[in-house]
Amino acid sequence: MNILENTLAAIEAPDSEAAQRAGIRLDSLTKPRGSLGRLEEMVRRYAAIRHDPQASFGRGAIAVFVADHGVAAAGVSAYPKAVTVEMLRNIAAGGAAISVLAGRFGYELIVTDVGVETDTSATPFKGVRYRRVASGTKNFLEGTAMTVAQARQAIEVGIETAHDAAADGITLIGIGEMGIANSTPAAAILSAVTGIEPARLAGRGTGVDDRVLARKIEVIETALRLHREVLGDGLSMIAAIGGFEIAAMAGVCIGAASLRMPVVVDGFIATAAAAVAGRIRPGLCEHLFFSHRSAEGGHALALEALGVRPLLDLGMRLGEGTGAAIAMNLIETAIALFHEMATFASARVSEKIE
Repeated sequence: MNILENTLAAIEAPDSEAAQRAGIRLDSLTKPRGSLGRLEEMVRRYAAIRHDPQASFGRGAIAVFVADHGVAAAGVSAYPKAVTVEMLRNIAAGGAAISVLAGRFGYELIVTDVGVETDTSATPFKGVRYRRVASGTKNFLEGTAMTVAQARQAIEVGIETAHDAAADGITLIGIGEMGIANSTPAAAILSAVTGIEPARLAGRGTGVDDRVLARKIEVIETALRLHREVLGDGLSMIAAIGGFEIAAMAGVCIGAASLRMPVVVDGFIATAAAAVAGRIRPGLCEHLFFSHRSAEGGHALALEALGVRPLLDLGMRLGEGTGAAIAMNLIETAIALFHEMATFASARVSEKIE
């Protein structure tokens, strides 16, 4: 077996006993039982995924993967490909929204060029890891976006990232992305996984007009017809209609699950990565937190079809891992309450009369 197969074999189901034991402490805290609502659910799920009834928290990190897409040539984006490398530089330099949020919350920001068309590795941007699979994917209207070998390589970049984070004391990791035109392959993946029509999933991405949106829907429909014979298999699906950054995020989901490290999924594009990871390894969503309901396209429909409930709904649609960062801070807050609140016994507060 290779890295991917070994990682899949190492994934265990979340520990329900750890969740129950964490729940006992939650019920002993100086509050009415269940009064912290979904914050208590976050603690129980975190404890279950970690197999740790103490819900110990180390550090948080956000992994942002950046890549270009051949389908941009089909006229599906309002911005040119050059923006991808420009935003890679901006994120690394601290000027992007995710850079600010990561700094504000004290999370390590792991930025990886996994396939940007413009190769800057010879004069690398400070703070960027270079794990390039190729200089962007190919146009999936003219063949597969990448080879299966390239898809596997990109997934394994994500697995490597999860292992590096865990070795560095990270116990909660968020995933995000940047890549011009990447909402098109994301919508194609979500349509293939959920069966929702592209017209209901495709959104305006970077702000395209009605004409470009119609073209985008047409492109997705064409791609799904062109590659329909391979869409039943997760790895082949990524190769046919995915992106390097989408594959890498899927790899983080898989790798982190094998390490008992919860993953916080960002918005529309990250949800596509989680969905295809779930196709590769059924049941993987049990190891994930979905951070927010994006305002992009049919994200709400996709989340419903996947049977998951996001933590937040802020009308965001930026990507980069921004929604994941905010949700991670919420989870960390819930864990702080779990550890730092007094119990009825320690505070000598009377409990509810039975």
